[in-house]
Amino acid sequence: MSPVAANLEYIKARIEAARQAAVAPAPATHLIAVSKTHSAEVVREALDAGHRLFGENKVQEALAKWPALKAEYPDAELHMIGGLQTNKAKEAVGLFDAIHSVDRIKLARAIASERDKQGKNPKLFVQVNIGEEPQKSGVAPRETLALVEEVRALQLDLVGLMCVPPFDLAPAPYFGLLKKLAGEAALPLLSMGMSDDFEIAIKFGATHVRVGTAIFGARDYSKP
Repeated sequence: MSPVAANLEYIKARIEAARQAAVAPAPATHLIAVSKTHSAEVVREALDAGHRLFGENKVQEALAKWPALKAEYPDAELHMIGGLQTNKAKEAVGLFDAIHSVDRIKLARAIASERDKQGKNPKLFVQVNIGEEPQKSGVAPRETLALVEEVRALQLDLVGLMCVPPFDLAPAPYFGLLKKLAGEAALPLLSMGMSDDFEIAIKFGATHVRVGTAIFGARDYSKP
């Protein structure tokens, strides 16, 4: 068993244990293996181990490795979890099965335009700047429901909310707030929780947890 396969097995066991310990977990919790900065060869170790759900942060990096991987593993599912520029909507809609970073109506309209051109309708999550941090993307919590309604009016496949809590504060209150907002918006999916806090997110009903370092190891940001 490769190190990546062993790490996947370990993380999935932790997910199941957290679900068993939670009072009201989501009906299912899906593991997004975040493969940003890691090579296609490393990603293939996870694919060969049977994992099929992956996340990337940058369109250009994903374009460099995923078309070939998807051709080899046609049942692989790729999620865009990083910030998305409007001018990258064409490539994102063409490549990704889901986009977790819809944070403004201009971007939603660009995605809708590409849906109409390409005939592809990726699942969408509205990204909430849950801690209202100026350096982070995302719609403010108080503006989330209004954006949700605007995105729905475009008849896009909006399925949930996503957040990244402040790294230096306890995440539980932020996960609780995202769950509350999703309930108010009648959205079933919650993309929240990463390598250091996914078990806490599961307690608050996470349906998708985004884990990279704990699976693939430390990232090499010196690579383009």
